Amino acid sequence: MLYLDNAATTPVRPEVLEAMMPYLTRWYGNPSSHHTVGEAAADALSDARARVARILGLRAGDVVFTSGGTEANNLAIKGIAIAAALRRDDRRAHVVTTPIEHESVLESVAYLERVHGFEATRVPVDAHGRVSVDAVAAALRDDTALVAIGYANNEIGTIQDAAALAAAVHGRGVPLHLDAVQAAGWLPLSAAELGYDAISLAGHKLGAPKGTGVLGVRGRIPLEPLLHGGGQERGRRSGTEDVAGAVGFATALELAEQERAEASARVEALRDRFIARVLERVPSARLTGDPKHRLAGTASFTFAGTSGEAVLLELERRGVVSSSGSACAAGSDEPSHVLVAMGVAPEVAQTAVRFTFPRWLNAPLDAVADAVEASVAAVAG
Repeated sequence: MLYLDNAATTPVRPEVLEAMMPYLTRWYGNPSSHHTVGEAAADALSDARARVARILGLRAGDVVFTSGGTEANNLAIKGIAIAAALRRDDRRAHVVTTPIEHESVLESVAYLERVHGFEATRVPVDAHGRVSVDAVAAALRDDTALVAIGYANNEIGTIQDAAALAAAVHGRGVPLHLDAVQAAGWLPLSAAELGYDAISLAGHKLGAPKGTGVLGVRGRIPLEPLLHGGGQERGRRSGTEDVAGAVGFATALELAEQERAEASARVEALRDRFIARVLERVPSARLTGDPKHRLAGTASFTFAGTSGEAVLLELERRGVVSSSGSACAAGSDEPSHVLVAMGVAPEVAQTAVRFTFPRWLNAPLDAVADAVEASVAAVAG
């Protein structure tokens, strides 16, 4: 079985598990406890925070450990926007995003509208899923509290120009939040290079366990917490910290960053060969997403005249595991909101199949392209 659904999740790396084990077995103390076992846990947590901060180019105090990308996105969007509204003593504020974001972004924005009376602008994207920097700038208002945009899309792999977006919104004094859950391990994450004010990451996309994540948020950005209690994470996320998870996350992020340049170049070449072979051999295949500004590990297609779910079943029969898009929307009868926002007809959007490759991929995918050809033919026939 060949697993090509790495955008959904990845296996825990052996190095990560090894780094975590002491904090699951021997030094398992609560990092808030003032005894030897607790202090050892606190030291490990502090070290993990510093290691993540170095890669992000932030201060250690800017790193908040979370339960994953969804919580990080919720904390960033709700926390920054609500704090901004409270600071202005004005509960009707404004946020900007796009219609192709991950559900955790879109639902957080909808919550602000529904519960807190915010207004939201969803800036359209082009046929490749790219948003215009000028259009985002034009959407800003005097009461805009936040711009929240995905660095790279989870379904189609399209990459946004984060640095240009940051420059545009900062010109109006507005902070930028990047959902970088899919970008980590493939793209640069440095705050100095990208200019973001907040960034979300998830460990299980990098070879760390599910349930681990990070929100990096510059200390000057006010953040209203979602979880209240003992005041952990400098009051921004109460609850006993998952020390082993934090250590695992830091280890996985460091390994991914060390391997990033070489892995991206190698996988991109293999991906391009795979895309060319599928487009050549399957007449109904259409590549979705930006052909140039795309994650190295993502190739997504529609196959008009078929059913995406039926193609997936045929692929699995032939030993290839892939997906129809976001794992968070699996089982839904609705067409991909990402593809529909890009102008793809709903009936065609429902034929989508996404292949996402691991960073350790090192062999051509010709047999997978052949399996795609056979699977589409079986469904269409």
